[in-house]
Amino acid sequence: MRKLLNEELDRLTTEGFKESDKTPLVIVLDNVRSLNNIGSIFRSADAYRVEKIYLCGITAQPPHKDIRKTALGATETINWEYAEHTIDVVNKLHIQGYTTCAIEQAERSQNLYNFTPGKGQKVAIVLGNEVKGVQQEVVDSCKEVIELDQFGTKHSLNISVCAGIVIYDLFNKISLLRG
Repeated sequence: MRKLLNEELDRLTTEGFKESDKTPLVIVLDNVRSLNNIGSIFRSADAYRVEKIYLCGITAQPPHKDIRKTALGATETINWEYAEHTIDVVNKLHIQGYTTCAIEQAERSQNLYNFTPGKGQKVAIVLGNEVKGVQQEVVDSCKEVIELDQFGTKHSLNISVCAGIVIYDLFNKISLLRG
């Protein structure tokens, strides 16, 4: 089996990406401190044509060399916006018709495997600080809380790994519904 060359991957140009249909999925980063995690999330968002990323609180904003290092240009393709308060973004997304989902370990959370958006449903996922997670007031405001089951001794995943899993899963579920 021969690996494909970059020229054979049929990748979109930056302009082609901006004009392409997006997955009705928004990412909200709640006080994420690692610039490398932020860049990695931009890159995953680009891979699955996420609509937009909101960078909230202490979450750094492009341009920054450490974000650029892991984003590999995705900060130029993904639509993003900064907001000081995550709760304001979540409330705005409710008004815009998004189902907001905190990705967090919480009482009465549902497993990602069991969460399936409805046809035409727009989804926003909120990912939190590497140590403290999603702020409690934001969890309280979200319509859903989704958890990734884990079976080892650690009770958390790196935020960029978690984001990649959730984005991939929701992209596939939404794509199936869109036909």
